[in-house]
Amino acid sequence: MALRPVQVNVKALDARAVGRFWAEALGWSARRRGVATCVGPVGDRVRPDPVAVRIDVVPVPEAKTTKNRVHLDLATTSADHQARLVARLRALGATPAHVGQGEVPWTVLADPEGNEFCVLEPRETYRDTGSIAAVVVDCADPRAMARFWGGATDWTVREVTDDHAALRSPEGVGPYLEFLRTPDAKTTPDRVHLDLSPYPGDDAAAEVARLRALGATDLDLGQGDVPWACLVDPEGHEFRVLAPS
Repeated sequence: MALRPVQVNVKALDARAVGRFWAEALGWSARRRGVATCVGPVGDRVRPDPVAVRIDVVPVPEAKTTKNRVHLDLATTSADHQARLVARLRALGATPAHVGQGEVPWTVLADPEGNEFCVLEPRETYRDTGSIAAVVVDCADPRAMARFWGGATDWTVREVTDDHAALRSPEGVGPYLEFLRTPDAKTTPDRVHLDLSPYPGDDAAAEVARLRALGATDLDLGQGDVPWACLVDPEGHEFRVLAPS
Protein backbone atom coordinates (compact mmCIF):
# COMPACT_ATOMS: atom_id res chain seq x y z
CA MET A 1 0.00 0.00 0.00
CA ALA A 2 1.15 3.54 -0.72
CA LEU A 3 -0.06 7.04 -1.40
CA ARG A 4 0.91 9.49 -4.13
CA PRO A 5 1.01 13.29 -4.00
CA VAL A 6 -1.45 14.25 -6.74
CA GLN A 7 -2.19 17.94 -6.27
CA VAL A 8 -1.38 21.11 -4.40
CA ASN A 9 -4.52 22.53 -2.81
CA VAL A 10 -4.62 26.34 -2.70
CA LYS A 11 -7.25 28.36 -0.84
CA ALA A 12 -8.29 31.65 -2.46
CA LEU A 13 -10.90 34.37 -2.19
CA ASP A 14 -11.33 34.20 -5.98
CA ALA A 15 -10.56 30.62 -6.97
CA ARG A 16 -11.33 31.19 -10.64
CA ALA A 17 -8.92 34.13 -10.92
CA VAL A 18 -6.12 32.37 -9.05
CA GLY A 19 -6.72 29.23 -11.10
CA ARG A 20 -6.49 31.23 -14.34
CA PHE A 21 -3.24 32.80 -13.17
CA TRP A 22 -1.63 29.44 -12.48
CA ALA A 23 -2.91 27.91 -15.70
CA GLU A 24 -1.40 30.75 -17.72
CA ALA A 25 1.77 30.77 -15.61
CA LEU A 26 2.42 27.07 -16.23
CA GLY A 27 0.98 26.79 -19.74
CA TRP A 28 -1.68 24.43 -18.39
CA SER A 29 -5.49 24.45 -18.61
CA ALA A 30 -8.04 25.39 -15.95
CA ARG A 31 -11.44 23.76 -15.56
CA ARG A 32 -14.20 23.96 -12.99
CA ARG A 33 -14.99 21.02 -10.74
CA GLY A 34 -17.80 22.03 -8.43
CA VAL A 35 -16.65 25.19 -6.64
CA ALA A 36 -12.96 24.43 -7.22
CA THR A 37 -10.79 25.36 -10.20
CA CYS A 38 -8.52 22.50 -11.29
CA VAL A 39 -5.28 23.33 -13.09
CA GLY A 40 -3.37 20.66 -15.00
CA PRO A 41 -1.47 19.89 -18.20
CA VAL A 42 -3.35 20.74 -21.38
CA GLY A 43 -5.42 17.90 -22.78
CA ASP A 44 -4.52 15.44 -20.02
CA ARG A 45 -7.31 13.84 -18.03
CA VAL A 46 -5.27 11.04 -16.49
CA ARG A 47 -4.91 11.60 -12.75
CA PRO A 48 -2.29 11.61 -11.51
CA ASP A 49 0.00 12.37 -14.45
CA PRO A 50 3.44 10.99 -13.44
CA VAL A 51 5.15 14.18 -14.57
CA ALA A 52 2.79 16.70 -12.98
CA VAL A 53 1.39 17.48 -9.56
CA ARG A 54 -1.75 19.46 -10.29
CA ILE A 55 -3.13 22.56 -8.57
CA ASP A 56 -6.62 22.62 -7.08
CA VAL A 57 -7.82 26.11 -6.13
CA VAL A 58 -10.67 26.17 -3.60
CA PRO A 59 -12.68 29.27 -2.61
CA VAL A 60 -12.62 30.40 1.03
CA PRO A 61 -13.96 33.58 2.70
CA GLU A 62 -10.76 34.40 4.60
CA ALA A 63 -7.93 36.44 3.06
CA LYS A 64 -4.27 35.43 3.40
CA THR A 65 -2.61 37.02 6.44
CA THR A 66 0.77 35.32 6.91
CA LYS A 67 3.57 33.80 4.82
CA ASN A 68 2.65 30.38 3.48
CA ARG A 69 4.63 27.42 4.80
CA VAL A 70 4.18 25.57 1.50
CA HIS A 71 5.17 27.08 -1.85
CA LEU A 72 6.07 26.16 -5.41
CA ASP A 73 9.47 26.50 -7.06
CA LEU A 74 9.33 26.94 -10.83
CA ALA A 75 12.10 25.57 -13.05
CA THR A 76 14.00 27.41 -15.78
CA THR A 77 16.54 26.25 -18.34
CA SER A 78 18.71 29.36 -18.78
CA ALA A 79 19.24 32.84 -17.39
CA ASP A 80 17.31 34.23 -20.35
CA HIS A 81 14.44 31.82 -19.71
CA GLN A 82 14.36 32.88 -16.06
CA ALA A 83 14.22 36.58 -16.98
CA ARG A 84 11.52 36.02 -19.61
CA LEU A 85 9.44 33.90 -17.26
CA VAL A 86 9.63 36.49 -14.47
CA ALA A 87 8.56 39.22 -16.90
CA ARG A 88 5.66 37.12 -18.18
CA LEU A 89 4.50 36.30 -14.66
CA ARG A 90 4.65 39.98 -13.69
CA ALA A 91 2.47 40.76 -16.71
CA LEU A 92 -0.03 38.11 -15.55
CA GLY A 93 -0.36 39.78 -12.15
CA ALA A 94 2.47 38.39 -10.02
CA THR A 95 4.22 40.83 -7.70
CA PRO A 96 7.65 40.80 -6.00
CA ALA A 97 7.61 39.16 -2.58
CA HIS A 98 10.03 39.67 0.30
CA VAL A 99 10.42 36.75 2.69
CA GLY A 100 13.88 37.60 4.01
CA GLN A 101 15.66 36.02 1.06
CA GLY A 102 18.35 38.70 0.70
CA GLU A 103 20.62 38.49 -2.35
CA VAL A 104 19.80 35.20 -4.04
CA PRO A 105 19.95 33.97 -7.67
CA TRP A 106 16.26 33.11 -7.73
CA THR A 107 13.30 35.47 -7.87
CA VAL A 108 10.57 35.43 -5.22
CA LEU A 109 7.11 36.42 -6.43
CA ALA A 110 3.54 36.17 -5.20
CA ASP A 111 0.42 35.26 -7.17
CA PRO A 112 -2.53 37.72 -7.31
CA GLU A 113 -3.64 36.74 -3.78
CA GLY A 114 -0.17 36.85 -2.26
CA ASN A 115 0.78 33.17 -2.36
CA GLU A 116 4.57 33.13 -2.53
CA PHE A 117 6.53 31.15 -5.11
CA CYS A 118 10.06 31.13 -6.53
CA VAL A 119 11.35 31.27 -10.09
CA LEU A 120 14.63 29.42 -9.81
CA GLU A 121 17.83 30.05 -11.69
CA PRO A 122 18.80 27.11 -13.96
CA ARG A 123 19.76 24.06 -11.88
CA GLU A 124 20.85 20.68 -13.17
CA THR A 125 18.76 18.95 -10.49
CA TYR A 126 15.55 20.27 -12.03
CA ARG A 127 16.38 19.87 -15.71
CA ASP A 128 13.64 17.25 -16.26
CA THR A 129 10.95 18.15 -13.73
CA GLY A 130 8.64 20.11 -16.00
CA SER A 131 7.33 23.57 -15.09
CA ILE A 132 7.15 22.89 -11.35
CA ALA A 133 10.59 22.06 -9.96
CA ALA A 134 9.51 21.39 -6.39
CA VAL A 135 6.79 21.69 -3.80
CA VAL A 136 8.64 23.15 -0.81
CA VAL A 137 7.51 22.84 2.81
CA ASP A 138 8.94 24.91 5.67
CA CYS A 139 9.66 22.76 8.71
CA ALA A 140 11.68 22.48 11.91
CA ASP A 141 13.20 19.04 11.27
CA PRO A 142 13.76 17.94 7.65
CA ARG A 143 15.07 14.54 8.75
CA ALA A 144 11.88 13.77 10.67
CA MET A 145 9.76 15.03 7.77
CA ALA A 146 11.66 12.80 5.35
CA ARG A 147 10.98 9.79 7.58
CA PHE A 148 7.27 10.55 7.83
CA TRP A 149 6.62 11.51 4.21
CA GLY A 150 8.91 8.79 2.89
CA GLY A 151 6.80 6.29 4.81
CA ALA A 152 3.50 7.98 3.98
CA THR A 153 4.04 8.01 0.20
CA ASP A 154 5.71 5.83 -2.40
CA TRP A 155 8.12 8.66 -3.22
CA THR A 156 11.83 7.98 -2.78
CA VAL A 157 13.99 9.99 -0.38
CA ARG A 158 16.76 11.48 -2.55
CA GLU A 159 18.59 13.70 -0.06
CA VAL A 160 18.52 14.28 3.69
CA THR A 161 20.54 16.77 5.75
CA ASP A 162 19.80 18.75 8.90
CA ASP A 163 18.62 21.67 6.73
CA HIS A 164 17.00 20.07 3.69
CA ALA A 165 15.30 16.88 2.54
CA ALA A 166 14.07 15.96 -0.94
CA LEU A 167 11.77 13.21 -2.21
CA ARG A 168 10.73 12.31 -5.76
CA SER A 169 8.43 9.86 -7.48
CA PRO A 170 9.80 6.30 -7.78
CA GLU A 171 9.84 6.76 -11.56
CA GLY A 172 12.29 9.65 -11.16
CA VAL A 173 10.03 12.09 -13.01
CA GLY A 174 8.04 15.19 -12.13
CA PRO A 175 8.66 17.67 -9.31
CA TYR A 176 10.43 17.09 -6.04
CA LEU A 177 8.83 17.31 -2.60
CA GLU A 178 11.26 19.22 -0.42
CA PHE A 179 11.43 20.11 3.26
CA LEU A 180 13.40 23.21 4.19
CA ARG A 181 14.47 24.00 7.72
CA THR A 182 13.17 27.41 8.79
CA PRO A 183 13.16 29.22 12.17
CA ASP A 184 9.55 30.40 12.02
CA ALA A 185 6.90 28.25 13.68
CA LYS A 186 3.50 27.37 12.26
CA THR A 187 0.88 29.72 13.71
CA THR A 188 -2.10 29.60 11.35
CA PRO A 189 -3.88 26.93 9.26
CA ASP A 190 -2.09 26.13 6.02
CA ARG A 191 -3.44 28.04 3.05
CA VAL A 192 -1.57 25.68 0.70
CA HIS A 193 -1.39 21.94 1.34
CA LEU A 194 -0.82 18.61 -0.39
CA ASP A 195 -3.52 16.15 -1.42
CA LEU A 196 -2.56 12.47 -1.56
CA SER A 197 -4.36 9.64 -3.33
CA PRO A 198 -4.26 5.85 -2.95
CA TYR A 199 -3.69 3.73 -6.02
CA PRO A 200 -6.84 2.39 -7.71
CA GLY A 201 -8.15 -0.57 -5.76
CA ASP A 202 -6.37 0.36 -2.53
CA ASP A 203 -8.34 1.00 0.66
CA ALA A 204 -8.28 4.69 1.64
CA ALA A 205 -9.39 3.91 5.21
CA ALA A 206 -6.52 1.45 5.61
CA GLU A 207 -4.11 4.08 4.27
CA VAL A 208 -5.39 6.61 6.81
CA ALA A 209 -4.89 4.08 9.61
CA ARG A 210 -1.34 3.48 8.37
CA LEU A 211 -0.65 7.23 8.42
CA ARG A 212 -1.87 7.48 12.01
CA ALA A 213 0.59 4.73 12.94
CA LEU A 214 3.36 6.79 11.31
CA GLY A 215 2.50 9.84 13.43
CA ALA A 216 -0.29 11.65 11.58
CA THR A 217 -3.32 12.88 13.51
CA ASP A 218 -6.89 13.58 12.46
CA LEU A 219 -7.97 17.15 11.75
CA ASP A 220 -11.54 18.33 12.28
CA LEU A 221 -12.28 21.36 10.11
CA GLY A 222 -16.03 20.89 10.30
CA GLN A 223 -15.82 19.08 6.96
CA GLY A 224 -18.66 16.70 7.82
CA ASP A 225 -19.33 13.67 5.64
CA VAL A 226 -16.85 14.00 2.77
CA PRO A 227 -15.04 11.41 0.60
CA TRP A 228 -11.63 12.45 1.88
CA ALA A 229 -9.77 12.44 5.21
CA CYS A 230 -8.12 15.54 6.72
CA LEU A 231 -4.92 14.90 8.66
CA VAL A 232 -1.83 16.70 9.92
CA ASP A 233 1.75 15.43 9.81
CA PRO A 234 3.95 15.35 12.96
CA GLU A 235 4.76 19.07 12.58
CA GLY A 236 1.14 20.10 12.05
CA HIS A 237 1.09 20.53 8.26
CA GLU A 238 -2.40 19.79 6.97
CA PHE A 239 -2.97 17.35 4.11
CA ARG A 240 -5.81 15.29 2.69
CA VAL A 241 -6.16 11.68 1.63
CA LEU A 242 -8.54 11.57 -1.32
CA ALA A 243 -10.68 8.68 -2.48
CA PRO A 244 -8.82 6.47 -5.00
CA SER A 245 -9.05 7.83 -8.55
